[in-house]
Amino acid sequence: MLEITEMTEADLDGVAAIEAEVFSMPWSKKGFADTLGMDNVIFLVAREDGEIKGYCGLYQAADEGEITNVAVAPVHRRQRIADRMLEQLLHLAYERGTRNFVLEVRCSNEAAINLYQKYGFFIQGRRKGFYEQPKEDAYIMTFAK
Repeated sequence: MLEITEMTEADLDGVAAIEAEVFSMPWSKKGFADTLGMDNVIFLVAREDGEIKGYCGLYQAADEGEITNVAVAPVHRRQRIADRMLEQLLHLAYERGTRNFVLEVRCSNEAAINLYQKYGFFIQGRRKGFYEQPKEDAYIMTFAK
């Protein structure tokens, strides 16, 4: 059974491995480690049978939250893992006072765009050349709860 919990130090190797597999310019293990224990950060992991299948994160400032990462290992995609993580992330952030959410997503990432739209996010704007390797624009998506 899939469980979603807050990220701990024990999760860092699994999270860093997924990050390196999914992103062309991945965060380092230390980058994730530096977020642990910060009051204004929520990072969650999805695990089943001891295996980390995905993770997501958010930075909070006042009533605003920036979703920084939503990633699922490619072999575990299309199982609603990102959906369940995002639902839990938004719920926890709302409990902590977040009312306005923002994120960037590759313009070509239709699956992610559809997921975010399911939760009420809409395209607010576009950042030209935001992503590298490969170079691509990002949509800025926002949601107010």
